[in-house]
Amino acid sequence: MYYELATMTLPFGTAAQAATNVQAYAAAPEAKGELLGCWFTDIGQLNQMIVLRGFADLGQLQAERERTQQSADPFGCGATFQSLEQHSYKGFPWMKPVRPSAESGISGPVYEIRTYGIKPGGVQATIDLWEQYVPPREALSPCVVAMVALDGPLRFTNIWSYATLDARSKARADAVAQGIWPPKGGPAHLTTAMTSTIALPTAVSPLK
Repeated sequence: MYYELATMTLPFGTAAQAATNVQAYAAAPEAKGELLGCWFTDIGQLNQMIVLRGFADLGQLQAERERTQQSADPFGCGATFQSLEQHSYKGFPWMKPVRPSAESGISGPVYEIRTYGIKPGGVQATIDLWEQYVPPREALSPCVVAMVALDGPLRFTNIWSYATLDARSKARADAVAQGIWPPKGGPAHLTTAMTSTIALPTAVSPLK
């Protein structure tokens, strides 16, 4: 499964209309892929809308990227956003495709979006370690997706869902206490380029 993570920086007071426009843009007859998540940042870099879309193959993702690049009104927000970034990803091959909350049962409303830099040669080792360690970690909180970037610096992004911020803190502390997270040996393959954002679903987000 392939994914695009797009981030728009928006002016104050425009998030609700921007979300409606994103939904319409993703559902247009000529659009490829599927809208999966549409969040607004709450902790981290603020005033950002983060949009996750899924694609069955790389061709679909590339076609949709080209549509956006050629559009005079990308995401229906061309006259609104202050900046737009789009990044392409490939899901870890053993992970199930991301599905909306109504199908998967996965819901927040607190979502943590984490990105880690990967050292050269560390991609496959990271994928293998996560395959081993994510199942017990998911007993504490669901991993929505883990995916390797196809462009830009070598890195991977993982998204986790929690009922509350307190639930996030407890799950992370319990995972460490139980020795099931982080994956043993995993940090050796990562750089110090790490970011974390807490984001909440907008009204149009299929991941609630």
